Amino acid sequence: MSTQTESGRRAFLALLPAVTVGLASPAAASQKPTARWAMLIDTRRCIGCQACTMACAMENALPEGQFRSSVATYAISSNDGKTGMAMLPRLCNHCEAPPCIPVCPVGATFKSEDGVVLVDGDRCVGCAYCVQACPYDARFINHDTGKADKCTFCSHRVEAGLLPACVETCVGGARVFGDLNDPASAISRRMQSAQGQTRVLKPEAGTRPNVFYIGLDKELEGRVSGASASEMMWRPNPHGA
Repeated sequence: MSTQTESGRRAFLALLPAVTVGLASPAAASQKPTARWAMLIDTRRCIGCQACTMACAMENALPEGQFRSSVATYAISSNDGKTGMAMLPRLCNHCEAPPCIPVCPVGATFKSEDGVVLVDGDRCVGCAYCVQACPYDARFINHDTGKADKCTFCSHRVEAGLLPACVETCVGGARVFGDLNDPASAISRRMQSAQGQTRVLKPEAGTRPNVFYIGLDKELEGRVSGASASEMMWRPNPHGA
């Protein structure tokens, strides 16, 4: 082997560690799939305690009597004539095709890369077009700010590695939150085990929600309203007592 060839071989081998380091650099490692945040609610575990509602209101400093999340209660009758109570936790569905976005005249409502539907308060003019467009009655005009308001999946907490406030405080463990793009996540495993048993609200709306339900009575699929304990607390007593 000539001296020139041997020198070239040594120069090439000397470069290999640098190439290997480059391939394993943080920039390369960071190119992982974007998360797709979603929530799974097991209505069979919900006891209607409203801990989620209160935790959400406190975490997000909501005006008195306004809520981003609530648990509506319904009286349902079985085939044998017996009547019982059904719980329906409700929040923004963070749809894949959210109808609230195209109606916003100033582009204040938008969808983040991880699938969360958010409102830019600096842009919002409080016109309430998005409130009217939401088929899930999940938006409102904040009494304090005059801006559109809604559930954000507690994005500020999620960015810090925490669970949404409603999930963390659910005493029955009815709410599971996580990344559907991660097959090892708790929500992916639960969705897989419950395949064929999950439902979404108003499937006919074609919005493709990222909030899923287990144990939801089919009669409640189209329900987006109903009395909740939290709403009753703030409702004036007609008798003045």
